Formats: sequence, C-alpha cells, structure tokens
Amino acid sequence: MRVHILDDWHDTLRHLPCFRLLDGHEVTVWTDHEADPARLAARLADAEALVLFRERTPITAALLDRLPRLRLISMRGAWPHVDVDACTARGIAFCSAPPGDAPNHAAAELTIALILASLRQIPEQVASARAGRWQAGVGRTARGKRLGIWGYGRIGREVARMAEGLGMEVQVWGSEAGRARAAAEGRNVAASREAFLEGCDILSLHLRLVPATRGLVTADDLARMRDGALFVNTSRAGLVAPGALEAEIARGRIRAALDVFPEEPLTDPAHPLLASPHVLPTPHIGFVTEEEFDLQFAEAFAQVNAFAAGRPVNLVNPGVLSR
Repeated sequence: MRVHILDDWHDTLRHLPCFRLLDGHEVTVWTDHEADPARLAARLADAEALVLFRERTPITAALLDRLPRLRLISMRGAWPHVDVDACTARGIAFCSAPPGDAPNHAAAELTIALILASLRQIPEQVASARAGRWQAGVGRTARGKRLGIWGYGRIGREVARMAEGLGMEVQVWGSEAGRARAAAEGRNVAASREAFLEGCDILSLHLRLVPATRGLVTADDLARMRDGALFVNTSRAGLVAPGALEAEIARGRIRAALDVFPEEPLTDPAHPLLASPHVLPTPHIGFVTEEEFDLQFAEAFAQVNAFAAGRPVNLVNPGVLSR
C-alpha cells in the first residue's frame, strides 16, 4: 500500500525498530505540519493509507473528499480530531489501537519533571548560570508538599506513585468511579471538590478530554487555589474553560506548568501562556520519547499490515465493511 505518515516533525520513526513493520509498503514520511487543506490534500493525493501522529492533523470530511484513493487511517489512542462518520460514509476504514492497561510512563515522568523544575526554578537557574550570574533565587522542596491529582486513571495513579516516592502527600479528586478506585487503593480522597482545590500546593490534571470533561476546570475552581499554588496540565488544554487559566495567571497569584495549549502548535511568543514568567511551558512532549513512539507506532503499523492482509483490527467504524 502507499502509506503516508503525517507530522513526524523530527524524522524519528524511520530510525526506530517499529518502522521495519512497514517493509513491503511504499512509505512517505512528512516531517513538517501542513495546515492548509488544499496543500495537504495535494501531498496526500496518492495515499491509500494514512498513519496519524496523535492529534496533530484534523481529519475532516472536506479533506477526505479530496482523497479518493484513501482506504485506511491508522493511529493509536483517542480520536477527537477524526470525523469517523465521514470516514465510514466514504468507505474508509479507521483503526485505532486502545492505549492498553499500562500507563503512559513518559507522560507521568514529564508531570513530575515539570513539578520539580517549577519548584526548583530550574529554567531560571540554568539561564542565570549561562549568563554568568550564578544563582538566581531560592526554590522550594517537593517533599511534604500536597499534590492534588484530578483524575485517577492509569497516568494519575503512576504520578501518585512517583510523587509518594519523593515524599509528597497525595490527595485525589475526580469522577465517582475514580474516587472509588483511589479509596480502594488506600489513597487520600478529598471530602469535596472545594476542599481539594483549596488544600493543594500543586494541582495536576489527569483526565481524558470528552464532552463531559470539556471546560470542567472553571475560573471559580482556579480562584479557589491557594496563593502560590502550582497548576500542572499534561493532559489536554480543553479541560480548562476557555480563557480561565490565562486570566488567573495574569493576576499573578498562581503559577502553571503546561505541556498542552488551546491551540497547537503554539508559536506566538507573545501568547500569555508562553510569555508569562509565571508559566513553565513545554511543547506537548508528554509522549515524545523514542520508547513511547516505538510502542505506539508498532501498533499503528501493525494495523496497516492487518488491513492489507484483509483482516483489519481495532476497527473503530465496523460499518465500513458493508460498503
């Protein structure tokens, strides 16, 4: 099959073991991001299969209309950026491997890294040392701080385990089911949403972005956080009500460490979530490690082979088989 891989910005995949799974296919790897629909359709004109790099490119009905040869879209994980009904209507199979039972260790590690970097002012200290000024201030210790984990799934559980290893006190909030899981595992579950927000030194989001969680974190929630608290989001920007975090950061009362943003890629240095000295931003690198890529794309490439062999797996739109 003619397979196109989108948005491999650092040309990483062809150098990983998983890439051998595509031996026998005609593969094109795009190492930039093309946002213009017409230019994107032109470069994908001969594609029979698309492999998506998470949510970096939206797959719309208008784009699919320009790709008459396309038969398969393959990826791993959630698909809020893919118009599945449009795929089915055009006879395009859409396969996405579920994330499995293991946590995304890379995302959990980054969460802890952002917490430590913020508390110890690592970016500021590095900049000061390189400028010949030596120390730039006094940081804070993680041990003894209360870390609030909002969302107790695979990643939230792993962050809790790591944080406790650092001597932090962990408290959990989330859905009723999540709170029940946390309590069953002996975690400290907050008595209420209000008590959770008011009692945390650090608040970290670990929720899936679905209609029920979009905008879940409100301006009132952020206003309840204690002065000097740290807000961490390595999940999805859409979990926070539009503009709420920007407004709270502008007040200078809380700080943030963010790996996700309302629009991505975010390349405007003047954007308040990049320009504010109260924000530590990273460019959505929670899953960006060689090991995580090899795991995720081995599954996406295996789906291409299964489809080519006439035995599709992880088919999101099984109705396409009747077309």
